[in-house]
Amino acid sequence: MYTPRSARGVDIPNDAPLRVFSMSDVRTDYLTDGAEIYRRSFATIRNEADLARFPADVAQVVVRMIHACGQVDLAADIDYTDGVVARARDALRAGAPILCDATMVASGVTRKRLPADNEVLCMLADPRVPDLALTMNNTRSVAALELLRDRLDGAVVAIGNAPTALFHLLDMFDDDAPRPAAVLGIPVGFVGAAESKQALTEFGHGIEYLTVRGRRGGSAITAAALNAIASEQE
Repeated sequence: MYTPRSARGVDIPNDAPLRVFSMSDVRTDYLTDGAEIYRRSFATIRNEADLARFPADVAQVVVRMIHACGQVDLAADIDYTDGVVARARDALRAGAPILCDATMVASGVTRKRLPADNEVLCMLADPRVPDLALTMNNTRSVAALELLRDRLDGAVVAIGNAPTALFHLLDMFDDDAPRPAAVLGIPVGFVGAAESKQALTEFGHGIEYLTVRGRRGGSAITAAALNAIASEQE
């Protein structure tokens, strides 16, 4: 909390002239070492969250996801396939692109963590999207994903916003679209989010996936998962 100089024993008269205070006048007592903040944060998560059921590589990703939302109970809702992190990491090391449903997911990827200067693609701003969405009678997120159909093979797909995009991705697989290395299907919301993620877990057919059951999800959690997969350094 802020500690004004007056609270530290410095007498400031009530009739003192108005002036601009500097940081020497008002200070906040807080930790300023970034590395130590991360260390303590991850230590707290590992102490408070139940990570026992996760393999070591998945647990590292889960810690990052919890860090992004501040909720240690998120661990209980995470569903995954055993090979999802290993497959996604191998794909990124081999230069595979990351295909995102939302600009916020793409923007959240820390580029310096990417092992092969991987492309991070989101097509929402493509001028073809509005007309394609009308033609498909679906959302712009679906249209944007459709434009990435020919980039799916071996890619890492990250859906953190639109349940419609995750539903459509599964439909694309049913239509024999190329298969990605891994799907991070973590859309957020009250309409379709839980259902789309359940559909992902039930789809099978060898799709490696990571998801959060229920309504929770979103761009920050999805980008955090991507960053953890991209580099093992916690």
